[in-house]
Amino acid sequence: MSLAAVFARLFGEDPPIEFRGYDGSRSGPAGCSSAIVINSPLALAHLAAAPGELGLARAYINGHIEVRGDMYTALAAFPSVVMSDASRKLRAELAVRLAGYRLWWPVRPPEQENRARGGRRHSKRRDSESISYHYDVSNLFYEWVLGPSMTYTCAVFERSDATLEQAQYAKHDLVARKLGLEPGMRLLDIGAGWGGMVLHAAEHYGVRAIGVTLSRSQAEWARRVIADRGLGELAEVRYQDYRDVPESGFDAVSSIGLTEHIGREQLPEYFSFLREKLRPGARLLNHCITRPDGSYPARTGKFISRYVFPDGELEPPGELASRMHDNGLEVRHEENLREHYALTLAGWCENLERNWRKAVAEVGHARARVWRLYMAASRLAFERNQLQLHQMLGVRSEGGTSSMPLRPDW
Repeated sequence: MSLAAVFARLFGEDPPIEFRGYDGSRSGPAGCSSAIVINSPLALAHLAAAPGELGLARAYINGHIEVRGDMYTALAAFPSVVMSDASRKLRAELAVRLAGYRLWWPVRPPEQENRARGGRRHSKRRDSESISYHYDVSNLFYEWVLGPSMTYTCAVFERSDATLEQAQYAKHDLVARKLGLEPGMRLLDIGAGWGGMVLHAAEHYGVRAIGVTLSRSQAEWARRVIADRGLGELAEVRYQDYRDVPESGFDAVSSIGLTEHIGREQLPEYFSFLREKLRPGARLLNHCITRPDGSYPARTGKFISRYVFPDGELEPPGELASRMHDNGLEVRHEENLREHYALTLAGWCENLERNWRKAVAEVGHARARVWRLYMAASRLAFERNQLQLHQMLGVRSEGGTSSMPLRPDW
């Protein structure tokens, strides 16, 4: 059975994307803008060793599978087929074929795969290792992907023609206005990244802002920018676990892109801790990726968990709202920004492609491929409502007093 025949049997005689095999065979319409190219028998050996997305991802990261054309376009056209949909006879034939590849071409996962996980899940040490794995790669690489704002969270596009930088500014400003920031207030920003929210609050609102991150590289970059802008009296970014912040009585807390790393079992402790950091009447803005519902597991898939966000977990929005209420934070406003995240990811993908040669030289071909695959797939997931992005505004109300306006004023 040629490689083309394998694909034809699995995806049907007329798949919407072209497949090309190293044996010279092909299937699907010729001349497509995107094509999946099987460069080596090792691609099928990877698929035999780990059927499904993990095996395909390993083969792509190692270069045994190539995507000709735009990654997003290829993923969007890729048929949604799972082996359980195939007939028993076809599954048996494919199993025999793949077993031969695994026997004759044994393979190992790419060295970038994060497999050794010691310690308790979401302990401080393990969380620190997980964050460092993803973020302590290269600040230069992130500058090329994220752009000048160095903001690695969903932007807010007030107009369809807004630039990525304009949209990231709008996101920070929306958070600031939802929190009701005013000069002289104190803000705690947890999961501060490269300090975008801290810088915005200090520079544009005169707020005394403390940010914390578990990435040493992020903290060092943020401190340098704070010094360059002369904001040292107002802004600070620490290399610190948010659970170790000693100060309290803050006028506002922002958590932008951190909850995905918390884990379901830790949510009550997380929201309770943040409540205790707020003075009565103060607000929390929680901004994070969610899954649309609770019909599938919270833990991320094997590709994302091993190559992108170790120990990541996504909750449905109702779960987050309930945990906020259960732990003393009254939810006053909520919105879903999933289309905005698809647009954000499209911008990051364009940046990566524009800087592809430099990115590969900086972090290596395999890691650059991880990013190309994960960002294009994530964009598609937000567009298809397989992922969502929710902002939830809560307040530490005391005795029925919320200190909130009668209607949103942002």
